[in-house]
Amino acid sequence: MQQPRFRFRWLILTVLFAGFAFTVQANERREPRDWGIAFGLRSAQIPFEAEGKRVYDAIPLFYYDDDGILFLKGLEGGLRLLRRDGWDVSALGRYRFFDIPAHYQNRIRGNALDVGARLRVRLNPWLHLDTELFNDQEGRYHATLGTGYRWQNRWLDLYPWIRLRYKDAAFNDHYYGLDQTAAGAAFDLEAGAEARIHLFSNFYLLGRLDFTVLDGKTAGFATIDSPVQRNYYLGIAFFKQHHPDVRRRVTSTPYLRLAHGWATPSSLGEIFTFSDKPDPYHNRMTSLFYGYPLTDALFGTPISVYLTAGAVWHHASAVQANTGEYVMGIKGYYTFRHPIRWRLGIAEGLSYATSITWIEQHEMDINNYRASKLLDYLDFSADLNLGDLFRQRDWRHWWFGLGIHHRSGIYESTSAFGRIKGGSNYKTLYLQYHW
Repeated sequence: MQQPRFRFRWLILTVLFAGFAFTVQANERREPRDWGIAFGLRSAQIPFEAEGKRVYDAIPLFYYDDDGILFLKGLEGGLRLLRRDGWDVSALGRYRFFDIPAHYQNRIRGNALDVGARLRVRLNPWLHLDTELFNDQEGRYHATLGTGYRWQNRWLDLYPWIRLRYKDAAFNDHYYGLDQTAAGAAFDLEAGAEARIHLFSNFYLLGRLDFTVLDGKTAGFATIDSPVQRNYYLGIAFFKQHHPDVRRRVTSTPYLRLAHGWATPSSLGEIFTFSDKPDPYHNRMTSLFYGYPLTDALFGTPISVYLTAGAVWHHASAVQANTGEYVMGIKGYYTFRHPIRWRLGIAEGLSYATSITWIEQHEMDINNYRASKLLDYLDFSADLNLGDLFRQRDWRHWWFGLGIHHRSGIYESTSAFGRIKGGSNYKTLYLQYHW
């Protein structure tokens, strides 16, 4: 019997459009309890008999939690479906790495976003117990029972955790036996800690240490070199500056942005220096983005920061069919007020395409890569206020701008994006409405 396949695109759609629930807020918006973005280097021990002992990944991490429906925490995120005093039930996704030598990772895609559900019981504001059930995209299951504790003061936020994991036979034989061993179901123990160290203002260091101890049966597989896998992460981060209970008023307003763009085979550098070339097949995209304000200031400067989610439609052309793309990220705007209001913006996030566009596939074919549907996302924009430009007060909520919609693999630096170099660029025009 064929294993059920999980459709990743529907999880992405659900999470993205859950963001629209943010519009149901009190008129006086305040900072969420927690938000942030981090970028750093993960070092993982390869548990298999292989060339080399470690593999490295540069990965962005995103954080958001306001005790509402949607939450993001580094390698996991989800939707709180039911909440009562002392417990809650969530639909959950957690990114899982399959650590093999880097030169195999473009062809062998073992990384996955496992999806499932979690029951969390809160014993007090700092300590909780979790019961989780996950499956991968091929229907292989694993379940965990664990606990976590959060301790924090002015300079340090520490979160240690421990989990006992049960893996069904299909999961254990595939990811640890590499389909060469049929030893059946097994247990392992996962433990770790994540620490945020506050340096100044919104700037932090983020560190993470975790390890997995395999059971004796799995450790005895011919494929396994070490029964213990140790992983590290060290990065820089921008987080909310204040304690979770301190929630300052936010005057920035939510927005909707409608954009239309044209593909170019040129790099970001060529676009910024106005030496880019047009796409010979005139591939186009249309996007709709929603932005929810997180704060009015970053590093003490008037930079408005938003959590943003978007859906992108890539139009059919002579070389491609219609296809979708879904994006989530964090975007900052700096506003200039002379002679009229105008802004510069930049966003960092994740982009998932339901199929690979021609402009990306053409570059992958030239460089002999296997393309990746999940890539890093960047957005650059410059816009001006139409109310100020035309001296119409009723138009003060409208902005018109130019943007760049960018997907890339961050120069082969991570298995999360298929260990590729390159991607795609679109030059866009957009209208943005704030309310």
